[in-house]
Amino acid sequence: MAPKKRSPAYVVGVGMTKFIKPRGKVDYTELGFEAGVKALLDAQINYDDVEQGVACYCYGDSTCGQRVFYQFGMTQIPIYNVNNNCSTGSTGLAMARQLVSSGGADCVMVVGFEKMMPGSLQSFFNDRENPVGTTHRMMAETRGVTNAPGAAQMFGNAGIEYMEKYGARPEDFAEIARVNHAHSPKNPYSQFTDVYSLEQIMKAPAIHGPLTKLQCCPTSDGGAAAIVVSQEFLDARPHLKEQAVEIAGQCLATDAPSLFSKSAIDLMGYEMTQHAMRTATREAGVSPRDCQVVELHDCFSANEMVVIDALELCDKGKAHELVRRGDITYGGKYVINPSGGLISKGHPLGATGIAQCAELVWHLRGWANNRQVARTKHCLQHNLGLGGAAVVTVYRRADGKEAPEMDSATVGRKNGLGYNPAVEAKGFTQAQATSVRSRAKANDWALQDTEKKVEARF
Repeated sequence: MAPKKRSPAYVVGVGMTKFIKPRGKVDYTELGFEAGVKALLDAQINYDDVEQGVACYCYGDSTCGQRVFYQFGMTQIPIYNVNNNCSTGSTGLAMARQLVSSGGADCVMVVGFEKMMPGSLQSFFNDRENPVGTTHRMMAETRGVTNAPGAAQMFGNAGIEYMEKYGARPEDFAEIARVNHAHSPKNPYSQFTDVYSLEQIMKAPAIHGPLTKLQCCPTSDGGAAAIVVSQEFLDARPHLKEQAVEIAGQCLATDAPSLFSKSAIDLMGYEMTQHAMRTATREAGVSPRDCQVVELHDCFSANEMVVIDALELCDKGKAHELVRRGDITYGGKYVINPSGGLISKGHPLGATGIAQCAELVWHLRGWANNRQVARTKHCLQHNLGLGGAAVVTVYRRADGKEAPEMDSATVGRKNGLGYNPAVEAKGFTQAQATSVRSRAKANDWALQDTEKKVEARF
């Protein structure tokens, strides 16, 4: 069946919190509220303009989304709660885009948030079949089981297979982590900003296969939000066209039978990622190699290696050669994970995909001026969840032009905030929060003291 033509959808507002260690000090209500207020301020709209809401989180009771969204206003709009493992945030973006492109709404707000437990990922429902139980059993039968965290074993095994099949070496995986850690200090929202040498990364505590501790993403608390709108909505607000970023191509894909081919690489959703990439780039009318800036799902350095291959940013089996040539960082063919990636920026599951979106939106606007890539015209996003779901998105400016160069003072004047959120993480005033909450249906009981708690952190 031929793909149906979609109406354009644009990201006009983004916002996020700083990603932090999960210590239980900040609740999800604050994380979602902070990110949402920033996105609304960025889009220069009021919550009354929002017609549907999508809440993205993995850990929390049902209707946490309503609890977050009611803080902006109780406007009786539909609110959807999304849980799709680590690809939850991008799944929410795909839903918003689908709603807008199909004519179901002109303005959709997506808010991702996560309040996580310290340590490796856990399952909380031990009285029923685990949704990735078949994946675990395939791993056990083909590669065995160790005492390492389950996710590290699965992705580490994919790294082992990549070495076996294509000649990658442990230092290639360490180099991926070195690059991501080196990128993170320029992202004001990163959980970690320490820079490491290749030797330090390789000598960090061993986890599984080629992976050491500094090649594994942390658990994190954090929030991110985006405003997705239609062509009609944008045309009615011409002042937003300069900052609008088009979702030029996008695909949310699930697994193929190759998942259980007994390959450790296939077991991590290789074909799913490849299918999503091919569908999204075909819709956008570009090759993945036309994209200058890439944010991809580096939950482990081994997954970045495999994903570079699956996204066809290199010839098959040649991802490690791309890494060795320096083609994943500044001065090379691509800049991959300028945000620091999951490894260094952090990985609050429900917020991750939306934070990737924010990073790429800032690049295309020219706002990420401390980490800008010259002549950026297309950006590529990849977000993966085992179980499984992969979302690949291609972004370009609404005017189709290359990203301009812009200093932070100019950004601050244009957005009316007085600062550049791409390079400086700030809070907001009570007056700013009030300005974006519903004018007719805001309720202070729903807000409780969230506003004051957010202000107190800045």
